[in-house]
Amino acid sequence: MMSLRTSAVVLLATTLTVSGCKPDAALKKAEVIGKGSQPVGGAAPSSDAGRIEGVIHFNGPAPAKVMLDTTMDPNCVRAGVAVPKEQVVVAGGRLANVYVYIKAGAPPAPVVANAAPVVLDQKDCRYIPHVIALQQGGTVEVRNSDPTMHTSLTVTSTSGGGNARMDITQGPMGNPVSHPFMQPETMVRVFCTNHGWMSAFINIAPNAYFAVSGEDGRFTIAGLPPGEYTLAAVHETLGEQDVKITVPPKGVLQADFTFSGK
Repeated sequence: MMSLRTSAVVLLATTLTVSGCKPDAALKKAEVIGKGSQPVGGAAPSSDAGRIEGVIHFNGPAPAKVMLDTTMDPNCVRAGVAVPKEQVVVAGGRLANVYVYIKAGAPPAPVVANAAPVVLDQKDCRYIPHVIALQQGGTVEVRNSDPTMHTSLTVTSTSGGGNARMDITQGPMGNPVSHPFMQPETMVRVFCTNHGWMSAFINIAPNAYFAVSGEDGRFTIAGLPPGEYTLAAVHETLGEQDVKITVPPKGVLQADFTFSGK
C-alpha cells in the first residue's frame, strides 16, 4: 500500500511583451505543452489573461509495470497488444493521469450547453483515456470499439458531486452513447461489469480551467484572468494537493507538484 507524501512548487515566468525580444529560459520551459495534455475547456480569455504550465513529478522508484490478464474473453485479446494496469503511471520521474483544476477563485462560469462531448472509448477491453475531464453540464460520449459487449457503470466519488449514475450497455462495436454530468466532482470511477479489470475516471470541473497531465507529466491551463486562485492536483490513489497561486497579467505561472509513494 502506498503512503502519501506530497509537495507543490510554484514559480513565476514573466512573459515578454516587447516584440523582437527572445524569451528567457524559464519561459521557453513553460511554453512546452505536454504530449497528451488535455486542453482547457471553453471560456474566452480576457485580453490580459495568463496561463499555468506545470509538471507532475513522482518521488521515488517507479512502480513496476503490471500487465492485466484479459484472456477470460477471447474477444479482448489482440495479437501483440498488452493491456497495462494504469493506477500509477510513471515515466522518467513524471506522473500521468493527474487531474489539475482551479478549485477556488475562478470567475463564475455558466453550465456549458451544446459543447462537444468528451470521448471515452473502449478498445482492447480497456478505457481510453484512463482519466478524462469536462466542465459541469458537459457530456461524456462512451464508445465501444471492441468486438464484445461492455456494460459501463459509474460509482459516485468521495467528493460526492451528486451526478446521476451512468449505466450504459453496448453491444459489440455498438453505437456511441452520451451521458451528461451536471455537478462538479473528482475522480468518478467508471468500470465494466463484464470485464472486472476495466476502469477509468471522470472529473467534472466547476469552471472552464482544468487539464489532465500527459504521459510526460505536463499540463497547461490557459486563458486565466489575472488574480489569486487555489490550484488542485488530484490522483486516483495518491490523493489531492492544493496550492495558492497568483496568475500575472499576460504572464506564465510555473506550478509543479510532487507525489510520493512507497
